[in-house]
Amino acid sequence: MANDPLSDALNTIKTHKLVGQNKCTVKPASKLIREVLNLFQANSYIGEFEYVDDGKSGFFLLKELGAINSCGVVKPRFNVKASEWAKWEQRFIPSRGYGMLVVSTSQGVMTNSEAKKRKIGGRLLAFIY
Repeated sequence: MANDPLSDALNTIKTHKLVGQNKCTVKPASKLIREVLNLFQANSYIGEFEYVDDGKSGFFLLKELGAINSCGVVKPRFNVKASEWAKWEQRFIPSRGYGMLVVSTSQGVMTNSEAKKRKIGGRLLAFIY
């Protein structure tokens, strides 16, 4: 386990997808990981997931839909201004309308398209396509 639980979680999802397993256990659980998984589920990258309390930090059991080609965290966590979304989408997403960035804003964790609609910036957390 490294110092970045979100990175570990996304790496676990990606490696399970590469070996063809459609169920995966993401440890440890956190509020940030739950928010990112909710965004993935809302955009049809993963299926159902549930939190399991093991008396420690807990973990998530999730079902993959096979829609993920790649995912990962953005390191370092770049600050993005509201006017710079196109630049960062080009850098981390392969093509327009394909994939998404996860960003932490003052209004919560959301996708890059939501942040663009609200005309706010934030800090990049992860990408998925």
